[in-house]
Amino acid sequence: MLRTVTCGALTLSNLGESVTLCGWVQKSRDLGGMTFIDIRDRYGITQLVFNMDDNRQLCEAARILGREFVIKTTGTVVERSNKNPKMSTGDVEIKVSALEILNVAKLPPFMIEDETDGGDELRMKYRYLDLRRNPVRNNLVLRHKMAQSVRRYLDALDFIEVETPVLIKSTPEGARDFVVPSRMNAGEFYALPQSPQTFKQLLMVSGFDRYFQIVKCFRDEDLRADRQPEFTQIDCEMSFIEQEDILNTFEGLIRTLFKEVRNYDLPEVPRMQYADAMRLYGSDKPDTRFEMQFVELNDLVKGKGFPVFDNAELVIGINAKGAAGYTRKQLDELTDFIKRPQIGATGLIYARHNDDGTIKSSVDKFFNEDDLKQWSEAFETEKGDLLLIMAGSTDKVRKQLNELRLEMGNRLGLRDKNKFSALWVLDFPLLEWDEETERYHAMHHPFTSPKPEDIAMLDTDPKNVRANAYDMVVNGTEIGGGSIRIHDRALQALMFKHLGFSTEEAQKQFGFLMDAFEFGAPPHGGIAFGFDRLTSIFAGLDSIRDVIAFPKNNSGRDVMIDSPSTIDDKQLKELKIKTDL
Repeated sequence: MLRTVTCGALTLSNLGESVTLCGWVQKSRDLGGMTFIDIRDRYGITQLVFNMDDNRQLCEAARILGREFVIKTTGTVVERSNKNPKMSTGDVEIKVSALEILNVAKLPPFMIEDETDGGDELRMKYRYLDLRRNPVRNNLVLRHKMAQSVRRYLDALDFIEVETPVLIKSTPEGARDFVVPSRMNAGEFYALPQSPQTFKQLLMVSGFDRYFQIVKCFRDEDLRADRQPEFTQIDCEMSFIEQEDILNTFEGLIRTLFKEVRNYDLPEVPRMQYADAMRLYGSDKPDTRFEMQFVELNDLVKGKGFPVFDNAELVIGINAKGAAGYTRKQLDELTDFIKRPQIGATGLIYARHNDDGTIKSSVDKFFNEDDLKQWSEAFETEKGDLLLIMAGSTDKVRKQLNELRLEMGNRLGLRDKNKFSALWVLDFPLLEWDEETERYHAMHHPFTSPKPEDIAMLDTDPKNVRANAYDMVVNGTEIGGGSIRIHDRALQALMFKHLGFSTEEAQKQFGFLMDAFEFGAPPHGGIAFGFDRLTSIFAGLDSIRDVIAFPKNNSGRDVMIDSPSTIDDKQLKELKIKTDL
């Protein structure tokens, strides 16, 4: 090894030792007779000291060192006269006796500091420099610790880690596939897996009753903060189980991660039906760090001559506790917020519970004091509370009020990133209607089992068939989801029928799986956690990009290596592909 110790290891216990360090120059300070250099590696920073009186030549050499030069230095550990309590090595410094420049460096395009002057695109272009910064590096260290904790937990429960193929078959369900042309099979394409779904089911058929994999997945979909074209899942499957076994096993995993990695005691995870989540929060991934549940007002407000309420399918609201002091400007801001195209609401009604006990609303013309008192009782308001009310069609207004609820949670400081609230959401609809294709699609995927008692409704009332499906939500983010699978060929064929597949299409796409079911498939189910999302929550970040070593930007580009890119004509000819742009 070129070094005998790292830059974050030395303390007063090492006084008098001769050590050799290697690393990057963080900063230098030339004080005339003395020069101080901070040397950095991933373990920390150590101060080097050069003295003109002791070794003029060595001091002159130190003066030419620029930021990010790679150096090797040998010296004696001495006590600092001016200690730095913010550094783990702040009690000591190295009195240098030898210096070697291992590599010079250009001036970096942004400061390699915890608080940098580099914007997102610039830092992504020079990601290898960005990774030298403590916050970014710490995110990857956190990711590593979480992966190790996952493996320890699952290994102790007899799960086997099995790799599944990356070059697979394209399927029509779900997001768009990334496809890969096959040179040896002209005109045919592989697809990159959106998940290892069918392979993990085949592993269950094979008798591997407990499988897991920390695995790359690929989806060609529009990007946002919690999406990347390639992402990582903790993918798991179990045989001979029921839904309760899955929930208990993987709630244990999440609670273990919180304890081992964050030293946070996550309480037992409550459960909520999908229908209740939509009714109370307007979302299948509610943020339960704060209350502010929806209150339905149809019985109290209809028939009073106010057309907005009278003509609405649903009138619904939230109690923003302590916000009655909001100014007209702040209320107008909220109205503008919900009128944004992304939300699409037409207006907002409000009512204040004033300090004198009176209730005043923006629709006092239509509702008298007794009416407003009934509103107050329904919302269980106290002095200083603000009611925010919306009206419209049921599904739309619930989703719109969910956005307003989250905005109020932000404004009132109720979404603390150091506080964690987890929730199981159960019994999702099996199918959802797609207006564009005019047919039902699987809400999760076509291998999800319906509730046994609902199977008969597939022919008569498909929209109300419930799935044996479950999601885990943490702080309003879905971090994992899964289901009990179909393991019977006849039921799987029935499912494909209701999804609009012909017998021939189903056989072409998934015949291998249905054939496997005829050779003794066990009851099985599983779950997959979004590893990037989970890590970003642990790190207190809004974007998964910050916990991925080399992420893509919002256009799906790697600006560092300039990918995707064109390929030359020779490669296209070999693949028998013509481009038509």
